[in-house]
Amino acid sequence: MPLFIAINLLLSFFAQDEGLVKEILLIPLLMYICIGIASLCLALSFVKKCQRDITFDLFASSIAVVWFAYWQPYFKDDAPMFFIYPVYFAMLTAIVSLLVNGHHTRIDKQTFAAMQAFSSRAIIQPWIIMSCLFISLELYQNFLFFPTMMTLMVIRYALTGYLNKQIM
Repeated sequence: MPLFIAINLLLSFFAQDEGLVKEILLIPLLMYICIGIASLCLALSFVKKCQRDITFDLFASSIAVVWFAYWQPYFKDDAPMFFIYPVYFAMLTAIVSLLVNGHHTRIDKQTFAAMQAFSSRAIIQPWIIMSCLFISLELYQNFLFFPTMMTLMVIRYALTGYLNKQIM
């Protein structure tokens, strides 16, 4: 998810800045475009043959921009969450992507079957996580729900990527 990592690093960089880029990130039109992209990715998550990596990356990137723009009016401009959360998301995604892409050993059949069974559980389906992320945008009073759901999204991305790599 290189786009997601780049977007989060930019968000953390410009969160403390009062420049033109932060003003562009707060434009309502950009937020609506990102909501549209995220909604399209949510719809594509039902299609099994679509490219999962791109869907996860586009959804996570657009929802991060929406989160940044939507929550700004509810918190002070120098709230640490607008710096810390994007850094956390970028670091988590980079580490998970490195571990998943760098792991080339085959696993035994029982572990693979257990991972596939866990992956097929209804509670961690991508569309459920994506829907919960949409809901978490509205729950700005519970400001830890959004990063928790985004962490679950990154874990689901890693699980999907690892299982797809093992099948090949």
